[in-house]
Amino acid sequence: MQPDISQIAGLIGDSARSKMLTALMGGRALTATELALEADIMPQTASSHLAKLSAASLIVVRKQGRHKYFQLRNGQVAGVIENLLNLAASVSPAVTGPADPALRRARVCYDHLAGEYGVAVYDALAEQGLILDQGEETILTPEGKQWFLAAGVDFSQFKGRRPLCKSCLDWSERRNHLAGSLGQWLLLDVFNRGWAHRIADSRAVAFTPAGLKAFAAHYRLPLLSSVTN
Repeated sequence: MQPDISQIAGLIGDSARSKMLTALMGGRALTATELALEADIMPQTASSHLAKLSAASLIVVRKQGRHKYFQLRNGQVAGVIENLLNLAASVSPAVTGPADPALRRARVCYDHLAGEYGVAVYDALAEQGLILDQGEETILTPEGKQWFLAAGVDFSQFKGRRPLCKSCLDWSERRNHLAGSLGQWLLLDVFNRGWAHRIADSRAVAFTPAGLKAFAAHYRLPLLSSVTN
């Protein structure tokens, strides 16, 4: 018996719920009040929507003290949302990604780097032979493993069933950026080195002028070396 996708499709297809799920693509846990604002609905209505999403295991609830926070269940759910954003953009040519230039430049896609800079890194890694781009599949080459080891990656930390490397079709660029465990490490490394930071209440990632130059040099991205935020 094949799985019935109608229930999941119906949940995601609701306008308010789709806005809340998209808001959670930033990877942060948000409250019901914050998600109500994102969906432009009343808090009571948001609670009803969130209960349905939670019951379907599309989101998880985390409690801290008296507060409840909501997150996407995992990267698989995030991948579905990102693919739907791409599909919606492809059938509605007027919609080609976020209007905000900062979001188009660099943003968080669940837990990895997306946008112009994320695609540029992916292309550079492929051109240097550090990853092998096979369309929907991305493979870390032996040379790539050595490069990332030298960059500080501890591969023993990557456990579980999550892929080490995974391509994710970028919503605004319509080309691949790097997801998977290594994609998550790359974004955290950018933050830990102080090259960039999350913009408050946004998925956008802002690089400092010096951070962008260091980022471009590290990944050999000459076209980004003169760009500042």
